Amino acid sequence: MTTAPPAIQMEQLRFAYKAGRDVLDIPSLHVPPREKVFLFGPSGSGKTTLLGVIAGVLEAQSGAVRVMGEDLRALSGARRDALRGARMGYIFQLFNLLPYLSVIDNITLPCRLHPARAARLNGASPDAAARDLATQLDIAALLHEPARELSVGQQQRVAAARALMGNPELVIADEPTSALDHDHRAQFLETLFQCCQRAGSTLLFVSHDRSLEPMFDRALSLPELQRRPA
Repeated sequence: MTTAPPAIQMEQLRFAYKAGRDVLDIPSLHVPPREKVFLFGPSGSGKTTLLGVIAGVLEAQSGAVRVMGEDLRALSGARRDALRGARMGYIFQLFNLLPYLSVIDNITLPCRLHPARAARLNGASPDAAARDLATQLDIAALLHEPARELSVGQQQRVAAARALMGNPELVIADEPTSALDHDHRAQFLETLFQCCQRAGSTLLFVSHDRSLEPMFDRALSLPELQRRPA
């Protein structure tokens, strides 16, 4: 039997926006397939930067970065974009919805841009899959509303549905519950976990809310991952 590669594998990773001022200096980070990982750290510790490196949006200056077996530093920008679009779902902290599109068009966008994502719908149409996710996240009544007319909490749930479309192998969530009330947060997390389990997805979840930590397989502190000055 072939063993699946780690979902995320980093060795001796260093990243800086300015030369000589490392934001990330991580000797080693391994996340196995299908694991639910909770990542925390104070504001400014580099959590969003780390997610950007994993997603291939940011390129590390040195070290090894492999995501689902792919060496990101060996890929061109276009191939990193294709990998992210086809195999990753990303819930952005600021949502990144297209305001002039309807809710259903925002949710189905990954499948329309990346045929490989649509092929993972197990025969369902993108619209049918979007309606199913919208029902689970309590936004089914909003499917034909423009995204710009939604509340912040509603936009957050649309962003989550979009990330989960097409059963991505890796789901990255950057503070995805920050705008949700208690009831919607619980519903959101239940849906997120169920979708990831059903698809066999790995989940990397960033939050300041450490009360959520026991719900995950493992918790990582970004400051503790970093190399400490001698």
